[in-house]
Amino acid sequence: MFRERGMARLQKLGRVRALTPSKNMVVKTEKAPKPGSEVVDENLNVVGRVCDIIGPVFAPYALVKPTIREPAKLVNKPVYLLLSKAKRSKNE
Repeated sequence: MFRERGMARLQKLGRVRALTPSKNMVVKTEKAPKPGSEVVDENLNVVGRVCDIIGPVFAPYALVKPTIREPAKLVNKPVYLLLSKAKRSKNE
């Protein structure tokens, strides 16, 4: 699923399910993103980067290392991948 927000193009990553004891966000995804991908909230604020993929291939979870002070505020909220310019040109 792609959403246009102004000039940015977003791909829904999933919903933040929980925080690990080390404060990483656990995000249920349909398709595993690349580690290192930048993660944003619905206001296009960068909230973290994908640091690992866990779970089975058919039901992956992304671990996102937060770059915000209070990642607990994002539990049960959707997060998105900000698509790079190179990816945008392929899909258009």
